[in-house]
Amino acid sequence: MLESSLEFFRCVRCGSKLELDVFKLDREIEEGLLECKKCNLIFPILQKIPILWDDFSDYLSNHKVLSGILYKSITSESLRKFVKYSLSKTDKFNNDSTITEKRWSLIYQNSRCSKFYSHIKNNLDFITHSNFVLEHGCSIGIMTSWLSDSHQMVFGIDRSFDALLYAKKSYKHNLDYAVADSLSDVFGKFQFDLILALNVLELIEPTLFLKQTSAQITSGYLVITDPYDFDRGVSSVKTSFDEFTLRTNLEYAGFKILPKTSKPSFIPWNLKVNPRATLNYKVDLVIGKK
Repeated sequence: MLESSLEFFRCVRCGSKLELDVFKLDREIEEGLLECKKCNLIFPILQKIPILWDDFSDYLSNHKVLSGILYKSITSESLRKFVKYSLSKTDKFNNDSTITEKRWSLIYQNSRCSKFYSHIKNNLDFITHSNFVLEHGCSIGIMTSWLSDSHQMVFGIDRSFDALLYAKKSYKHNLDYAVADSLSDVFGKFQFDLILALNVLELIEPTLFLKQTSAQITSGYLVITDPYDFDRGVSSVKTSFDEFTLRTNLEYAGFKILPKTSKPSFIPWNLKVNPRATLNYKVDLVIGKK
């Protein structure tokens, strides 16, 4: 975590500023704790990544394998005690997301040269500079890394620790990440000039997500892509969108759809699942402006 990110991160429960205790520091904070003095929540920084989760024990309960890996990697005694205490508060381990998240991290790594990303970059060329940029569901940081070359400060948030661990391999002074829920107030009431959300609507309740992102932009752009693949069984979101309901809801949230994305598009997005299988999506791109 960059020391400068302390200015932006907020308590996800009450929105208060956080206090920082650093245990291991190189170019950035490798181990430490972020604490909210108002509601006494503590958020760990592990392997350079802050985990801004409302209930850290709950996060660990869904990441059994990851919990063990993280605990073994800790060098500072204070941080080790905190993680051990958090592990003791987990009533039971639920379905472990560690293997699934690691698998998808590898899929994105193997697919990072997909022409899909080139297409999105070409469509964002007109936004030459923004002060503050946020990507929801940034995964391994393909777009955040690219955006940081031309924008002042870029953040990426994702639920997957493993994906962000890969993203953090590339250090940039104006680029940082956090494990967080996109529906939580990671940045409090801070406003962004540009927000990206690429292919995440099946994973985050769309209506709530648009409300959240709308509140994060007073004047700027929201870029959304999606294949509208909402059939996820028990993991499906309650409300599904199509090309038309997405645009309608964006306009209702106060965004004006840019003419070049007013009509549905079918951008190829190919994901290399393994040497014998590839997922071929046709993705829609929508850019809204306030």
